[in-house]
Amino acid sequence: MENKVSFSLVLASALAAGLVAGVFYAFSTGVMRALSALSPKEGITAMQSINVAVINPAFLGAFMGAAALALASGIYAVTHWKTPGAGWMLAGALLYLIGSFLWTMGFHIPRNDALAALDPAAPGSVQPWLDYVRVWTAGNHVRALASLASSACFIVALVSRRAG
Repeated sequence: MENKVSFSLVLASALAAGLVAGVFYAFSTGVMRALSALSPKEGITAMQSINVAVINPAFLGAFMGAAALALASGIYAVTHWKTPGAGWMLAGALLYLIGSFLWTMGFHIPRNDALAALDPAAPGSVQPWLDYVRVWTAGNHVRALASLASSACFIVALVSRRAG
């Protein structure tokens, strides 16, 4: 029974991290490019709206759920270290928790809060917007890659379990 539960935990962790990676990838490769093509006033207004709209059960459930699953997988890995794939499980957990969850808290949220304070129509908002797009998108690449790498580690953990 424990084997089925831990398998399900790691599988769910892989899927959740992969889902979040896809959301971040879409932002990096499409949404932010589209917003940067708008006038600064339009881009700021749109991103301010997105930052409010993204606080919803669907996104937060996936993002926070992936963090909870990663944490549970990491704890399982540490407490069952001799289980095949435990190192990969721990790596997947750390990649998601540090590179996606904590990175979002410490890097993206402060920038989103600063953007929320900008007046889209103020001439002084142009340079902060241009800086925001460049820096925020680069940081988003980090969390997209971390989430994808996390998913890959969880998948390798599953394969290791089957081989072990």
